[in-house]
Amino acid sequence: MDISALKNLLLQGQDSVILRFGLGNALFKSGQACEAIPHLKAAIEFDPEYSAAWKILGKALVETGDKEQAIEVYEKGLLVAEKKGDRQAVKEIRVFLKRLTK
Repeated sequence: MDISALKNLLLQGQDSVILRFGLGNALFKSGQACEAIPHLKAAIEFDPEYSAAWKILGKALVETGDKEQAIEVYEKGLLVAEKKGDRQAVKEIRVFLKRLTK
């Protein structure tokens, strides 16, 4: 689904963790990290255990130059991913954190 279709769903009053994550992720992938951040934060508000949202939010924050907040987000996301047993997210987030804290 494209960005405008996702935005339309939101405008029609539909809102969910999947919609917000999908929109945030699509915006991030299209180079619109600043626009992606509020949607990824909303996804986490819907479901604080959504490790993929933590991971992409961290990437978007890095992209916008907010290194401090990215580290904070990655640290929280790492705890969530470890608690859920999401091994792939744990590995990726550890790599991202290592790069930022060098």
